[in-house]
Amino acid sequence: MEENRARRIVDALRDRGIDGHLARVGVYQFGIRVSLPDGREAEWDTDGTAGLEAQVMRNGMLVGFVPVIEGSEDFDEQQVLDAIARTDYDQPIARQRAQAPPPAEPLPRIGGVFRRFFDGFRYR
Repeated sequence: MEENRARRIVDALRDRGIDGHLARVGVYQFGIRVSLPDGREAEWDTDGTAGLEAQVMRNGMLVGFVPVIEGSEDFDEQQVLDAIARTDYDQPIARQRAQAPPPAEPLPRIGGVFRRFFDGFRYR
């Protein structure tokens, strides 16, 4: 996933109250990490493939996954946001809910006033 696209989706997730973070998984390789309430983390689109999928990890061990979402290679940012928000992680093989839960209280954006300094002024 392209860095600025991942950053915009993370910001939109945090605006909906979902604890999203920019995942830096390699040199110029980015994805989205969603922290789940029970200590697990879902790592979305970190493998560089066209389709949208995730691995669910706990303490570095794979405990579940989200299979490739059909048609996701053509998703725009809003559709990616909706797919991540609708995912139900309760089973080892996660599934998509019919609709996303209502938005929670927004979370602050990571970095605050120093965000552009931390990121090296790489975005608009």
